[in-house]
Amino acid sequence: MYTQSIALGRVVMARLDPGEDLLQAIGRAAAENSVANGLILNGVGSINRYHVHVVALPTLPTRDEFIWGEGAFDILSLSGLVIAGRVHAHITLANEQGALGGHLEEGTRILTFAVVTLGDVGDVDLTGWDSVGRLEDIISNK
Repeated sequence: MYTQSIALGRVVMARLDPGEDLLQAIGRAAAENSVANGLILNGVGSINRYHVHVVALPTLPTRDEFIWGEGAFDILSLSGLVIAGRVHAHITLANEQGALGGHLEEGTRILTFAVVTLGDVGDVDLTGWDSVGRLEDIISNK
C-alpha cells in the first residue's frame, strides 16, 4: 500500500447537457477549468446510452470486458481521477431492473443532465495511481 496526503484546492462543478458524451464532457470541464490533476468527487444525472468496461478475469494479468447498451438509467455514483488531463472515471447506473457499472468509456450519452464535481489537487503528480503495478513502481514516479 502507498498513501499520500493531498491538499484539496478548488472545487469545480460542471453541469453537462443532454446528448453530450459523459466522458468527453468531464474531460472538457477539467481542461476548461485548468484541472490537470484532480479527483472526481461525485456525479449525478441520467443517461440513455452506456459504454463501460469491467475486469473479466480474477487473476493478473486480467483483461477488459466491454459492455454497452441503451435505455433510461440514473447515475447513482461517479468517481475517479484526472491524471495529467486524462479522465479515469467509474460509474454506477440503475433503472427499474437493477444496477450496473464499470470503468466509464466514450459513448455514454447524457439523457436529462449530469452534474460532476471535480476537486483540483494542483501540481500533485497522480501518475501511477490508476495502474496495475508494484508499490515501488508507483513511488518511483513521484
